[in-house]
Amino acid sequence: MAKFYSANEANPAILKGKTIAIIGYGNQGRSQAINLRRAGHNVIIGNVEDDSFRQAKSDGFETFAIDQAAARADVILLLLPDEIAPEIYRRDIAPQLKAGKTLVFASGYNITYQFITPPADIDVVLVAPRMIGQGVLDLPARGEGFPVLVGVKQDASRHAPATMLAISHGIGAFMPHGAVVESSFEEETLVDLFSEHTWAGAMLFLLERAFKLLTEAGVSPEVALLELYASGELGEIGHAMAERGFWKQLKLHSHTSQFGQLTHGAQFIGEDAENLMRTAIREIQNGAFANRWAAEQAAGSPTFERLLNNALESPIAAAEGELFAKLGRSA
Repeated sequence: MAKFYSANEANPAILKGKTIAIIGYGNQGRSQAINLRRAGHNVIIGNVEDDSFRQAKSDGFETFAIDQAAARADVILLLLPDEIAPEIYRRDIAPQLKAGKTLVFASGYNITYQFITPPADIDVVLVAPRMIGQGVLDLPARGEGFPVLVGVKQDASRHAPATMLAISHGIGAFMPHGAVVESSFEEETLVDLFSEHTWAGAMLFLLERAFKLLTEAGVSPEVALLELYASGELGEIGHAMAERGFWKQLKLHSHTSQFGQLTHGAQFIGEDAENLMRTAIREIQNGAFANRWAAEQAAGSPTFERLLNNALESPIAAAEGELFAKLGRSA
């Protein structure tokens, strides 16, 4: 069973007098920076000079080049995309690391696959929100928390767990409805990639195929899209799962709906689906996917760009654009 930390175990005072650098002022970076500052901590930003850099300055933060921010900081939150973090780490962050500093990751990916290998004399911890960046900002602003997975990879100072919990406290995870759950870099990587490689991706292609078959059966594209996801009902169902329970949310549907889901849904999950999921787990754990993605990036991401462009030019995307225009939404 996973350990759930209590707010009483967090000591925010451990960060008193320390400088926290947020490296990468994107969705997570901006949200975590604002929350940490609101909690009374000294936060600076490290970013390339772009719109995010200017946003950080507009938000009132001292903002520096990445290497300068890393040099000034005692605690460094590396909140860059997985694919660009290793190069920036080697070039701008690694030369600034010294004994006593703490490096905080929001994703286990680069540590798990050793694309980043920190020196042994620093602390390395995981504080990984299970929440999109906007939620990390909005929920604490109204007094609510969110779940985070935490773990310690290196505890050179013997204070790494305390720093990990203090950061979790500072970003708002201990607020009501939040949770700080013990995990590891490897476990976070597995569950994160597993979702992306199985049910999350499968749902997209399943809905796309459903759109194709419904329109072939004579349903108008607009009605098909509204039924499948454009009404927002799909999001409400997801919210109900989180609040009421995976199966208990069925009670919010009609008896006809419940009977249809219970009798038909399981037909889509069989041995083939399980084998695909087991393969996904195996390729995550043995590094096959990470190596394939690294090779794809090294080649200039041609397969990724082709697949993405095909998706964005698909019939469902075209129909969606027309529907959204009628609804006054931006596509």
